[in-house]
Amino acid sequence: MISKPEMPFTFRFVNGERCLRLELTNTSDSALGSIDILTIFLKDEETLGGGPSQSHIRFESIERILPREKSILSHKTWINGKPSGPDQDQLERLQARAGEINPYVLDISWRNAEGKARFQRIPIGS
Repeated sequence: MISKPEMPFTFRFVNGERCLRLELTNTSDSALGSIDILTIFLKDEETLGGGPSQSHIRFESIERILPREKSILSHKTWINGKPSGPDQDQLERLQARAGEINPYVLDISWRNAEGKARFQRIPIGS
């Protein structure tokens, strides 16, 4: 028996008071817990031909998200292993741009209503 994987999350970028933010929506009919988005390592734009990632984005964890609820996630950009200031935020690099390939994905882990660990991968910009 093949079961369809759970895909309860959708996302969008929203403009906050001071910066761009990520909004995550639980489209399911169940409350979900322990929601984490894995760190996103950004492609190096400074080194010719690309190099090791200099920057990455970490998102806050969400303890619980109710059915049909939306949550705005806080994030932090890290550059060369150190947290950056708001002026160096790089979340906008995740947004799709016309004519450009977007290599980034949101890898989300959570626990369903039965407490089972689940995982969802959402390509960004597709």
